[in-house]
Amino acid sequence: ARSRTVGELLAPTSPFDKKCGRENWTVAFAPDGSYLAWSQGHRIVKLVPWAQCLNNFLLHGTKNGANAAGTRLPRQSSEGGQKNKPCEHVIDCGDIVWSLAFGSSVPEKQSRCVNIEWHRFKFGQDQLLLATGLNNGRIKIWDAYTGKLLLNLMDHTEVVRDLTFAPDGSLILVSASRDKTLRVWDLKDDGNMMKVLRGHPNWVYGCAFSPDSSILCSVGASKAVFLWDMDKYSMLRKLEGHHNDVVACEFSPDGALLATASYDTRVYVWDPHIGVILREFGHLFPPPTPIFAGGANDRWVRSVCFSHDGLHVASLADDKMVRFWRIDEEYPVQVAPLNNGLCCTFSTDGSVLAAGQDGSVYFWATPSQVSSLQHLCRMAIRRVMPTSQVKNLPIPGKVVEFLCYQI
Repeated sequence: ARSRTVGELLAPTSPFDKKCGRENWTVAFAPDGSYLAWSQGHRIVKLVPWAQCLNNFLLHGTKNGANAAGTRLPRQSSEGGQKNKPCEHVIDCGDIVWSLAFGSSVPEKQSRCVNIEWHRFKFGQDQLLLATGLNNGRIKIWDAYTGKLLLNLMDHTEVVRDLTFAPDGSLILVSASRDKTLRVWDLKDDGNMMKVLRGHPNWVYGCAFSPDSSILCSVGASKAVFLWDMDKYSMLRKLEGHHNDVVACEFSPDGALLATASYDTRVYVWDPHIGVILREFGHLFPPPTPIFAGGANDRWVRSVCFSHDGLHVASLADDKMVRFWRIDEEYPVQVAPLNNGLCCTFSTDGSVLAAGQDGSVYFWATPSQVSSLQHLCRMAIRRVMPTSQVKNLPIPGKVVEFLCYQI
């Protein structure tokens, strides 16, 4: 089935001026659904209110030239206005933007640095931060409501390829870099770098937190998929199975599954707790043998993300297609065309998939399906139980297999 197009936000058509290029490496939604942000190419990040975007799509059809007079979104006046009312911002980050991440604060989650009483920033519950990872190894932290620069984090020596905030509201930020390291930052401690995670033999392409913030997955060149214990900052295990560089990863909403995308033309769905591959979604038929796994350059998978119903995975590959997969089916349930796509992510409510291409963003309606009561119960159980505990439950074997996503 063909996915229904919801809308598109087009990059400026002005000539290349060293601010806007043509590669959109990252797109992100705010945790509360208030904002959409994407890199328009070179140095520019655009923030727009997501609700207003949807209204404009409905009013003006699918096309929404973000700089056209007829659909221009209101900017926040320089005099102030309501602090927490989402307004459009254009941010010049000063260097090529490779990664974006939104973070919001929960006041009861204190800084892990307990020895310092005074902090420059006291982030409240109404705070929304945007982190941008740059080509020069810097990470800039912005106030999403005002567009002002708050922090400039400098420690990486190469491109910051990916960023992720802990979902628990602690404002712990993890950055993945081509300098072969991951770095853990505490923004509630004014951006203090807490830890360097080493172990990758080559570039680190991506990282993702589990929903309970206890585990971090990092992926990179040389087939690397690593899991880290974020309480002890130690490596839990390596997941082996890919045949080429692994470039993207994401946990399912209940934390029971992990999806990884690789240049070997495959998406794997793992049980991260025991390191077993449960599903394989191939983008080339027949699949390439391991010795040729890097040769199908027109089938490299660039991005993968999990839907919020826990039943669907979206993937984006160099064969000019976006695919929606059900975790219990072998073939895609919906597809959509997209040239030169580099990144994709689901909206906060899971109803829309956004994909970045050539400085613009395109949106599709996601497969709509009412989850079964069994699946909802499975997700509720798996949010609090790792696989080892599920296997020890005094219940029938078939139920255990279902809870472990093995059937």
